[in-house]
Amino acid sequence: MTPVPLILRLDVTGTPVRWMPWQDAVCLYSRGLVAWTTGEHEFVVHGGVARNTGLRSSVVIQSIIAIKRSGRGAHIPRAVPPLNNHELFRRDGFMCMYCGEQYADGNLTRDHVKPLSRGGLDIWANVVSACRDCNTRKGGRTPEQSHMPLLAIPYVPNWAEFLALSNRRILADQMEFLRTQFKRRRRPLDFNGD
Repeated sequence: MTPVPLILRLDVTGTPVRWMPWQDAVCLYSRGLVAWTTGEHEFVVHGGVARNTGLRSSVVIQSIIAIKRSGRGAHIPRAVPPLNNHELFRRDGFMCMYCGEQYADGNLTRDHVKPLSRGGLDIWANVVSACRDCNTRKGGRTPEQSHMPLLAIPYVPNWAEFLALSNRRILADQMEFLRTQFKRRRRPLDFNGD
């Protein structure tokens, strides 16, 4: 069987909840808990052969499925996704926000724009990706004090953005669905009055 990518699980209102393996999706289909599906991609999962009929079972699963009810232990998306280095580096495009160079995951560090030693917090809005050289050069100072301006302002991704950041193998239809739920970013200030 060709590897099946992660399935995007939604609640019945269409809010993205989490990624799940195809095995979980098959269980939800078999228990009748799928409210509706969307997306262009379908995957056929074959089961065993029935002893009395000799027929092989199969289930067709979509790349995006909405569940009828949450039930016990359901995951409720947080307003603020958890901060970790990998998603931070993905948010920043694996780019140092000081020098603009792109790096592999292992060559980036988490830099606190307002250093922890000066009362800064370890939150999305205060952290950026930085290469080791730039982080060392900046030290325990702010970008202004170190004369190292930021190339982009840090932001807090919403849950849909976090899901997009956390999956390396997103299908086009899944990304299109998630993009409809991304925050609208403010345009840069226009000082020309246009």
